Amino acid sequence: MATRRRPTMKDVAEHARVSLSTVSYVLNGTGPVAPERRDRVLDAVRVLEYSPNGSARSLKRRRASTIGLVVPELTNQFFAMVAEGVQKAASARDVLVVLVVPDATEQPEEKQATLLRSQRLDGVVYLSGTGSLPTAILELQRSGPVVLVDEQIPGFDLPAVVCDSRRGAREVARHVFEHGHRRVAVIGGPSALWTAQQRLAGYREAAAAAGLDTDEIPVLVGDYRQESGARLAAQALAGPPGTRPTALLCANDLMAIGALEHCKAAGIRVPQELSLVGFDDLPVSGLLTPRLTTVRQPAHDMGFRAATALFDLLEPGDAPPGGLGMLPATVQLRDSVAPPAVPG
Repeated sequence: MATRRRPTMKDVAEHARVSLSTVSYVLNGTGPVAPERRDRVLDAVRVLEYSPNGSARSLKRRRASTIGLVVPELTNQFFAMVAEGVQKAASARDVLVVLVVPDATEQPEEKQATLLRSQRLDGVVYLSGTGSLPTAILELQRSGPVVLVDEQIPGFDLPAVVCDSRRGAREVARHVFEHGHRRVAVIGGPSALWTAQQRLAGYREAAAAAGLDTDEIPVLVGDYRQESGARLAAQALAGPPGTRPTALLCANDLMAIGALEHCKAAGIRVPQELSLVGFDDLPVSGLLTPRLTTVRQPAHDMGFRAATALFDLLEPGDAPPGGLGMLPATVQLRDSVAPPAVPG
């Protein structure tokens, strides 16, 4: 007679229709889980007669030795600062970080996820470049826990370290409207990204509070890269001076820098003729002429907290994973915003 295969945590996750991280949270008491999902996990444990493998759990509770870090690209200083935070947390525990940059290899993130999994990593810190990559996420979850940074992906019950992008965008846009601007345009990020959605929502909330019709505000979708900022600024500012926007709300600093480059090439003075804001507060943003008004995200701290949360998942104890939650985003007022120019 064939021996019945011992059920695994993956079997429990599939039966309960939840992620492996959720099963781990319930069984180890290491994180908050909605009551309905907790009941599904416990029902699956009972139906499958699952019992944790004592030796395997002992091995799992050892210190991590190698983790993965997926970032879309390194030309964006924000990603580099997050990576520094992850590396600092890992170095404190003598853990090796395997860095994967899909844009640099010109391979899809799903392929990179498969390669990471082959390295038998203990877990992964993940920064999404597109906002909707279920195949890559599922592939990574087969290796161990996944912690997201600066993103939340619908349909995935994953721990995440994020910033209050909506509030930050609302406050920086309010600063623009308080200077008297009424003709504005948004240069937003990729529509599928949670961060881009949150920032656009914040801009619209500030516009509504200023008495503007949010449906009348042009929204041009970029890709968070400098080149798209320059291209979309040229598109937004193509009309006559009396009709074009007097302010651009850019969803990150790189696109704001691209917009500033276009303005200099086109002879549009910032902030005398056009006000400009960004988001992230890259180190270069305070060195531009004019210095860029923007929203600061604590990128280094976000990376450090994400790695710490991952280690807490790998080495569960009595406390929930540390470092999770929403961090504040703070407006940095500089020189790129001024009242709109008086015609003539």
